[in-house]
Amino acid sequence: MGGRDKQDLILPLMIASLLLSGHSVAAAVDASMVGAVGALLKLIGTPLKVTAFVECWNEGEKLMFARIGLSGGRHLMQFVEPRRASPDARTDVKDMDNYRNATLDEDAESHQTLVVVDLRCNGSERLLAEAGQRLYLNYRWLLMDSSEGGAPLGIEHYLAVLQDLPALVSSEIFVMLEEDGQSIRFMQVYRVSQNSELLTEHYALWNATVPGDTEGEMIDLRTHKVTSVRRKDLHGHYLRASMVITNPDTLNHLTDYKDKHIDTITKVNYILTNCLVAYLGAEVNYTRVTTWGYYNTTTGMWDGMIGELVHNTADLGASPLFFTTDRIAVIEYLAMTSETRSKFIFRSPKLSYTENVFVLPFDDKVWICAIAVIIVSSVLLLVTLWAEWRIANGDLEMPPAPPDSSTMAASLRDTLLMMYGASCQQGSAVLPRSCSARTITMLTFTVLMFLYASYSANIVALLQSPSTKIQTLEDLLGSRLKFGVHDTVFNRHYFTHATEPTRRALYEQKIRRPYGPDAFIALEQGIDRIRHGLYAFHVEQGVGYKVISETYQEDEKCGLQEIQYLQVIDPYYAIQKNSSYKEMVKIGLFRLNEHGIQYRENDKLYTKKPTCSGGGGKFVPVSLVDVEPAVWIILWGSGLASGIFLTERLYFRFLRGKVRQLVRRWQHT
Repeated sequence: MGGRDKQDLILPLMIASLLLSGHSVAAAVDASMVGAVGALLKLIGTPLKVTAFVECWNEGEKLMFARIGLSGGRHLMQFVEPRRASPDARTDVKDMDNYRNATLDEDAESHQTLVVVDLRCNGSERLLAEAGQRLYLNYRWLLMDSSEGGAPLGIEHYLAVLQDLPALVSSEIFVMLEEDGQSIRFMQVYRVSQNSELLTEHYALWNATVPGDTEGEMIDLRTHKVTSVRRKDLHGHYLRASMVITNPDTLNHLTDYKDKHIDTITKVNYILTNCLVAYLGAEVNYTRVTTWGYYNTTTGMWDGMIGELVHNTADLGASPLFFTTDRIAVIEYLAMTSETRSKFIFRSPKLSYTENVFVLPFDDKVWICAIAVIIVSSVLLLVTLWAEWRIANGDLEMPPAPPDSSTMAASLRDTLLMMYGASCQQGSAVLPRSCSARTITMLTFTVLMFLYASYSANIVALLQSPSTKIQTLEDLLGSRLKFGVHDTVFNRHYFTHATEPTRRALYEQKIRRPYGPDAFIALEQGIDRIRHGLYAFHVEQGVGYKVISETYQEDEKCGLQEIQYLQVIDPYYAIQKNSSYKEMVKIGLFRLNEHGIQYRENDKLYTKKPTCSGGGGKFVPVSLVDVEPAVWIILWGSGLASGIFLTERLYFRFLRGKVRQLVRRWQHT
């Protein structure tokens, strides 16, 4: 535990010991003021830490004020003491400002600190001036003036102090007004924008039970407990909204639902932004940019819509953008307003493009059984033929060749070739003579006929079937599809800056190297290439499906597949970082979603994936790719036969005579 934390914890114990020991210290802070502040903390209802910048208070006043923490039992009190003066006055003031800001920044993330400032103390107005964004972010402020003598100070006194300060709409600045000896009113002061007039609202009224006592009754005067809801009326203030327009003609069709496939996300959110502004009681001025905004490493600046948000030329980003880590530090993402993603869309290729359809009709066990039938039948037929010749000739030697060329000899080569031909529904030039051999042949032909019929039926179905093998980016990378990308700003950025290995390889091998700049093409051109098949086009889903629904035949809408490339979630609505409008804009966007307005606009402008209603209405002709395995068998078989023929030719032409001479010489020797 740090020294400052120890000091904060020990202070209440020291004050308690003083009270129990009966010490009395003169205090100028009125007891009713202390009671009212304690009641305010209780009304806020959170375990606040109270940080008091009251350098002009004496020990008695601090002791009186510290009773808030003692009575509440859950409020940590911290009195920020002034630092010792240095010889250089300007350095002393600067060091004091840094010291105060550093003290506040220790609790910047807790959102639980009430900062008490007494305007009677020197340097209090400078403290408020140096607070900057702390006035409307993360802290609650209580301004009081404990000056003695004269009539109670009115609200005008505090308005004069806050006149040039950023007490924006998200601020929680309380001012304490003494109305009479028994009542203290708490009001809040804020302004809609930096240049607008200060507004006030009544927060609570504390009435003392006994004059001069800390006990009293707190009356809640708020119209709504949530500050952002209570102040949602911006009184006609003009908000600045930046929207991305990639086609100049979009400005003519922002609300008429024409050309829905052009700048769709901007058209959806233009309508939603207008509804949001109406909910906030404000007006809006739009500015047009051509890109969402990307960081320029050369200039060190952001361009596009993000650049306008960063440089305070826009309050709202009216065109949602992707959620990326480098943007989190410069803009504030609020809500997902458009459920759309960009993906590779392609028609599922025929099964023959990814599989060998000639081995698919049967599984492995059926293929093994079919081969076993051929082999067993050949062996049985061989045994039958051998027994047939043995009985006819009455000897055990191998039978000679039959005198009739149409009669099958007892040769495994002939029986195996006959059974293999039967599996292909081919006849045979030779036939067995005996009844048993012919029975084996007939049964084998029948069995193989059923297998052939089943195989042929499955082949026809498989040739018309689409492939479902391409499911991931890795499958897409290994496929024979051609690729294209919709020519948009964000597609060019994310494809050229991809770092993940698979995505980088897909861009380098399938997009950049084959096509170069021509890989980024117009929407209509890419959708037309999808129609012809074997082409994957990266496009926003709703935009692409709109053109597909209008241009494709019903049977062409079947078999469409999607694979996501961009590693991002759906686009988010964004505003300035540390914007005072954050909470009310977020609530407004959530209400648009809850009331169905967001769904309605997205449904009207984004086209869903078309349903397949004509899947069996068109026969797909067989192409050369479908019979590619058969072509390879013919080519390999022709090559093998040619090789054997040439080998035999060379042997009989040049080598046979020499071999015979060598054999004769060996026999004579």
